[in-house]
Amino acid sequence: MPVFADSTKQNNKSLGTVDVVSSSDSESTNSYTVNSMNTATKLNLSLRQTPQSVSVLTTQKMRDLGINSYDSMLNNVTGVSLNRWDERVNASARGFDLDYYKIDGMPTYITYNARDLDLSLYDRVEVVRGANGLTTGAGNPALSINLVRKRANSNEFKGDIFLRGGSWDSYSAMTDISTPLNSDKSIRARIIAKHEDSKSFMDNYEKENNLFYGVVDMNLTDTTFLSVGASYQKLDRKGIRWGGLPAFYSDNSKTNFDRSKTVSEDWTAWDVETKSLFANLEQILYKDISLNLAYTYDEIKTDTALLYFAGKVNKADGSGLNYMDWKAQEEKKQNTLDINVKVPFDVANLSQEIIVGATYSKDKTLKYDAVYPQGYYSILPNFYDYNLDFPSSSSADVPYIIRPEDIVQKGIYLAGNFSLTNSLKLIAGARLSSWEYNSEDSNKETRKFDNEITPYVGLVYDIDKNHSLYTSYTSIFQPQDKKDRSDNFLEPIEGKNYEIGVKGEYFNGKLTSSLAIFRIEQDNVAQTDGDPIGGKQPYKSSEGVTSKGVEFDISGQVTDNLTLDFGIANFEARDADGEKFNTKASRTTANLFAKYTINNLRLGAGLNYKSKYYTQTDSGKITQDAYTLANAMIGYKINKNANLQLNINNIFDKKYYEGIGKNSMVYGTPRRVLLTLQYSF
Repeated sequence: MPVFADSTKQNNKSLGTVDVVSSSDSESTNSYTVNSMNTATKLNLSLRQTPQSVSVLTTQKMRDLGINSYDSMLNNVTGVSLNRWDERVNASARGFDLDYYKIDGMPTYITYNARDLDLSLYDRVEVVRGANGLTTGAGNPALSINLVRKRANSNEFKGDIFLRGGSWDSYSAMTDISTPLNSDKSIRARIIAKHEDSKSFMDNYEKENNLFYGVVDMNLTDTTFLSVGASYQKLDRKGIRWGGLPAFYSDNSKTNFDRSKTVSEDWTAWDVETKSLFANLEQILYKDISLNLAYTYDEIKTDTALLYFAGKVNKADGSGLNYMDWKAQEEKKQNTLDINVKVPFDVANLSQEIIVGATYSKDKTLKYDAVYPQGYYSILPNFYDYNLDFPSSSSADVPYIIRPEDIVQKGIYLAGNFSLTNSLKLIAGARLSSWEYNSEDSNKETRKFDNEITPYVGLVYDIDKNHSLYTSYTSIFQPQDKKDRSDNFLEPIEGKNYEIGVKGEYFNGKLTSSLAIFRIEQDNVAQTDGDPIGGKQPYKSSEGVTSKGVEFDISGQVTDNLTLDFGIANFEARDADGEKFNTKASRTTANLFAKYTINNLRLGAGLNYKSKYYTQTDSGKITQDAYTLANAMIGYKINKNANLQLNINNIFDKKYYEGIGKNSMVYGTPRRVLLTLQYSF
């Protein structure tokens, strides 16, 4: 049978001693782990057999933690640090910024950090730390997040209704219905629809979120599987920030405003409309040899009306700040195609598997029309008492327009999982990539990089039935727009990822653990090279950032009643001059959550820890001290159909900054309560 319909038949060969926990989803298992993932190499490997630091957030884990959005998910990924600007969240791992994510293994780069995707349509989140160039192409050596869509895998009519209510007048309703469409159940459908209205601890902030998702899975023949679907999300946010609160008073002392205070007006908005279409085809060619074709189309429209404040506040009268308006409309689309052939085979009674494939991606900006109303900055008379009207058009407006432009990536890849002995496996591969930037603006130059090679080499040695040692090397590249003295573009920045570790599986794969030590080195980073030539600054390639550290994860079922999820990560990153790099990222992060079940009662508690982070400004150093947030969950299964759950985040109402900067102090969320009623039928 095809992998999407039932993966157990094909996957058993490559899972070693792992007992199958799930076939193609995490929903049906109620587990905190999965039997396999392919985000690292496109090969179906267990977490233990993947020679990189990996983890997964399953459906059950996200439900227990009350996670329903991309932003809230990031807070619970080991090693991730957040620096919130406004509606945008700048996330980093191992010292480097996250600049892409994946959906069903297909990379997407467009406006990822302001969309706050609703995770209701995703079965799980697969995480690969470090470089992931083999399956991604361009990006930073930070971390790869893969959102795996829910599928129509039910052979009977069933559904769920979720009703939620919480702090600050937050309410949502969602329905999730699955059904077979024909008598032999070879064609199945699933529909998810959600409406959400919420306010915030911030004055005047309102959010409306509407989501629709539909998918049809079809076993066309015994050897042909097709899945087609679409999703739509309309996220409207009013009274939003652009930047954050000022950090300093005019006497250079630090500000300390109430958390409800915002730099905004009720007419500000950050609205995002996302439409997606996707299709997956799997054709069994011969025995277990399969041809796999995947296509995704994304269309994103963003409409913003923003208000930015800058300066230092006079304590006495609120003067000292300037403000700037901004209005913009943006339209982007992305087409992504992946085709590959998987070939499992045996050599000397040892299981082997290779995959060969090609990818194509085109990210196109169709429209970017913006304007600075009334010019740039204007004086704000009093920060304590202001009322700024929505800016109307005038001759003083300053337009900002980006003409249509696109980035095209192409790649071919080859990877293999080779059993050298019963205990030793080699996972190796390489990708050959090209990257090209084009613009209809004659003032912008075309950039093109060909034949970028991304290697992947890993060894996994099974010490015993529960533990494996591994080591790996891989890389990722990042194009840059700097030129040398000969007027040639510098080669892309390359992030090289070295890693060694030990992994464990216990209780028939229900509990997994991982300890990793890593080192990342950047090469080809642009550095100024002498004086400008003809008004243009030349650059040369040099060594960049070196990051090294350690990560530990343990997740899954400890006993029949106790489920545990714990992760801790520490890194140190310095640039070529030995200076600390990305000081806005916590050097140590940790997440802990434990759930104990007694009959129909579920009790959960957790901690999220971030070590100190800081930034240096021309007015002084801004520091957020280390902090720990405590969270709790209590759930009760009323009967076979109804389930009630209460989540309380930041129980002790810790006051902290989630984003720091001279004009971008952003408070983290205070104590929040969320009550969820699930009714299944």
